[in-house]
Amino acid sequence: MKKIIHTEKAPKAVGPYSQATEANGMLFISGQIGINPETGIMAEGVEAQTRQVLSNLKAILDKAGYDVKDVVKCTCLLKDMNDFKAMNTIYGEFFNSEPPARAAFGVSRLPLDALVEIEAIAVK
Repeated sequence: MKKIIHTEKAPKAVGPYSQATEANGMLFISGQIGINPETGIMAEGVEAQTRQVLSNLKAILDKAGYDVKDVVKCTCLLKDMNDFKAMNTIYGEFFNSEPPARAAFGVSRLPLDALVEIEAIAVK
């Protein structure tokens, strides 16, 4: 049975999807962008957006009763692959021990013209 996860500490979905879905001890977190859930404003710059994205992911993990260490896979989408190093530095601060598997892609455009989007899968 699946369970929909929602927290006010992460931005509301900007379409017909859930912030996360839990099923059989696995948590699937939808792609998060750098919107501050309190203000509704997108952070400026790839570093600030990456920090906000990871803060949003953490809020969803917390709401579902998971920890950062439970994350087994992330997918990172970047508007500009020239921002990879900056995103990677912030990402490494967040996943500073036993980081999950990951893929990173350059894309032509992200929702709301975000610079970075990250989705995650966590397992208990």
